[in-house]
Amino acid sequence: MNARFGVKRKMALGITALVAIAASTVAGSASAVTNGNPRGSDHWGVITRNTIGSPVAALRNGPFGSFGVQGPSARPPYGRGSLGIEVADSSTSLNPPSEKVDFGNEVDFYGNPVLGLNQVGFHVFQTGENISYGGPGNMPNIRFEINPNLTAAPATTYSTMVWVPGPSPVTNRWSPYLDATTTGLWYLTGNAGAVTGCNQTTMCTFQQLKTALNDGGTQPTIYSVAVGKGRDHMWIGAVDGLRINNTVYDFEADRVRTRRTNGA
Repeated sequence: MNARFGVKRKMALGITALVAIAASTVAGSASAVTNGNPRGSDHWGVITRNTIGSPVAALRNGPFGSFGVQGPSARPPYGRGSLGIEVADSSTSLNPPSEKVDFGNEVDFYGNPVLGLNQVGFHVFQTGENISYGGPGNMPNIRFEINPNLTAAPATTYSTMVWVPGPSPVTNRWSPYLDATTTGLWYLTGNAGAVTGCNQTTMCTFQQLKTALNDGGTQPTIYSVAVGKGRDHMWIGAVDGLRINNTVYDFEADRVRTRRTNGA
């Protein structure tokens, strides 16, 4: 009897374990839908052709702080990690001597419509030291490499659409969400900037830029998306929660995770 009782008990324990595993799997699936894709995308990384010098753009934990800072602004807005960025202002033999780095994705956004962008932005960890290096406007950028498809310049098939944020409202801690569609200014590089008037000298709002690109011809399309810095002032900080439309890209030490928003 003892032997039979032992077998039945083992079977019962085995069934209980299977039920627990099944429940765990279902809970994990629900969590993935709510909190984001734990696998994320494998297509994020340093865009080597857009990198100058020996800057750093690496997924990391934190930053947590600065010291004495408590509450939500003392930790990354999503998860535990962020994208750490470090560029120097005078470390190359080129002209200008500053570094440049883009951390981005050349696969997942390729061919998407530029005019379909309606939500763009991120959170930033800005420091007082960065302001001393280049003023309150010394901030990282969001960059879209695009085919502008301008009717007035059909031979121009490449430009970079760059967001220049305004100053961060806080320093030495994580900022609130900085909305690139309503704050800061944008410009296009190269001939597209000259043709549209949205260039580095006369920058435009997000809506002005979209209007300039919507010139009645073939719609502009995206080549790549990146968060970057340079070439200008030294900057050492971090970015998290890059938003593109209804997806937030959560930079974690092990991968870039995706999180869905509830809309606008």
